[in-house]
Order: sequence, then structure tokens, then C-alpha cells
Amino acid sequence: MIARQRVICNQRAACREQRNESTHFTSWRTTVTGLATGDNSIIIIALLAFAALFLAFSNGANDNFKGFATVWGSASLGYRRALLLATLATVLGGIASVVIADGLVAQFSGKGLVGDELANTPGFALSVAGGAAITVILATRSGFPISTTHALVGGLVGAGLAQSSDGVDLGNLGQGFVLPLLTSPFISAALAFLAYFVLRQVRGRRKVETEHAEAEAGEHGKDHKTPVLDTVHYLSAATICFARGVNDTPKIAALLIGTRLVSPDISALAVALAMAVGGWLLSRRVAETMSLKLNQLDPTQGVSANLVTAALVLFASRWGFPVSTTHVSVGSIIGTGAGARTLDLSVVRNVLLSWVATLPIAAGLAFTLGMIA
Repeated sequence: MIARQRVICNQRAACREQRNESTHFTSWRTTVTGLATGDNSIIIIALLAFAALFLAFSNGANDNFKGFATVWGSASLGYRRALLLATLATVLGGIASVVIADGLVAQFSGKGLVGDELANTPGFALSVAGGAAITVILATRSGFPISTTHALVGGLVGAGLAQSSDGVDLGNLGQGFVLPLLTSPFISAALAFLAYFVLRQVRGRRKVETEHAEAEAGEHGKDHKTPVLDTVHYLSAATICFARGVNDTPKIAALLIGTRLVSPDISALAVALAMAVGGWLLSRRVAETMSLKLNQLDPTQGVSANLVTAALVLFASRWGFPVSTTHVSVGSIIGTGAGARTLDLSVVRNVLLSWVATLPIAAGLAFTLGMIA
């Protein structure tokens, strides 16, 4: 009798164990299915966070040094010292962007180009961030100073075409994004040309070392020993990096903020830190292109280019115009180089071709990711 009761108890325990295993399996299967199919799944959110921070890292590698490109190119500071100052100014700009450039967050979340419902989904943001990040890091490793803004626009278009049933609002695309991106380098080049001419005349009248005297002495590009000019040069370079942080941080943070994953403050801080790390580790190749290959820079050219770049980028950030810091800074360097006749036109051509290729490459990558996500 006792043996029979033990057998019955064992059978009941085995049944309970099977039911528990079945329940656990069903729960696990439901969880996995939810992760695979839910719009707000943990996997997609984790990938989105990684893609956004990787984009910030790539952006820092390509863009952080651009403000100090003229400082290193004119031998006013060594590479490491210039990079340290550029990194600090960029981080400060990223933190300040929470207050100064909140208008760019709405533009680069995708709203206005696609429907609000799609713009708020992690899958859409993941496609945009992934397409832009891959494009920027490839250009960085090739030494091309391209526009992260341009890559983001391409990502928005590609992801929108892949995931939106209504397509992309081409009118808003042209007026709100493409027009500022196309016009900004021409405006900066023209203003930098004029600024260089004016500053050169002012320095000549004050009997400071002029480019004419340097050319005769064979010392072009060595007038950086002027303390006042050096101070203005450093301040203008830091202002550009600060302005770039203000301008670019909200564009990348929008990928996280638009889906309400984290607060704007935390997003901006995370993006700024990722940009700092990327710039510190991988800035060298793009820095060499802008500082040493594009133009034979001297401090007079550098100050002229930097003042114009800082003014235009800060103005654009304040009023929500999506200009590219890269396009503005390179345009300014080209403008001063045209005035001094020191440009390397073959390098200019290659940089311009990389700009043309940026949007379609980013759009193609984002479209592919959008079809998968």
C-alpha cells in the first residue's frame, strides 16, 4: 500500500514538472516572438542605440578636427595639442546643443519627410542611423571629409522609401534639406574669399608680416608667430568645434529622442562623448586631407576661413537650418585658397566627388537596412 502511494506521488510530481516545463517553454517562446516582431523590442532598441552611438563615433572621427585643421595646417599648433582642444570644444558644444539647437531634433527625426507614425518607430531610426554610420566611417578611413548631415539626409530618404507606403515628401526634402546643403559651401567660400582679402589688407597696413613679404622670403605659411593672430586663430578654431558640436549632436540624438527611449539630455551627453572618442582615435586621415593636402594654409587664411565657418554654423544652428559643418569649413578653406592661389585642385576635385557620392550611398544602405528591419 505504501509502495503504491509512493508511485502515485511520483507520477503526480512528474506531471507537475512537465506542466511547469511547458509553461516555461510557452513563456520563452512568447518572449522571443515578441522580441523578433515587436516594434519596441529589446533587440531593435539595443541595435538602434548601438547604431546611433556608432554614428556619433564616426561623426567625431570625420568632423571633430575640422575647426583646428587650419591651425595644424599653418603649423600654429602640433596635431595632438590641436586635437585635444578640438575634442574639448566639441564636447562642450554637444552639451550646449540641448538648449541652443532643439529645432534640429525635430528635422532629423524624419518628421516632415515621412509620416509621424513611421518616424517614431525604432526600425526606421535604426535604418537611418545604420546607413549614415557606415557611409561616414568608410569615408573617414579613406580620408575624405564628408558631411554627416548629408549622410543622414540620405539615410532618411532611403529608409523612407523602404518603409513608408506614402513615400518621401520631396518638396520638404528639397526646401528644408537639400537647398541649405547645396548653397552653404558656395556662401562660405565667397565670404571666406572676402574675409581673407580684408584681413590681408588690414595686416599689410599695420606692417605685420604679409603674404607678399613671406613669398619673397620663401616663408609662406610661417606668419604664425604673431601673438594676436595666434589668439584669434585658436579662439575661432575652438568656436567652430563648439558650433559643430551644437549643430551635429541634436541631429544624431534625434534618432534616440524621436522614439522616446531616453531623455534629450542623456541623448546629447551620450552622443557628445561618443563623438569625442571617435575624434580622438580616428581623426588623423581626414585631418591630413584638410590641413596638409587641400590648401597650403597660413594663419591669415586660417583665421579668415574659421571666422566665416563659425559664424555660418552658429547662425544655422540657432535658426534650425541643416547646413553641414564640413561643407562650410571646406568651402571656407577653398575660398581662402582661391584668394591666395594655393589650392591643390586635384584634391578639391576628389573631395567634391566624395560629397556627390555621400547621399546616394547612405540612401542605398539605409534602404537595404529598411527592407530588413
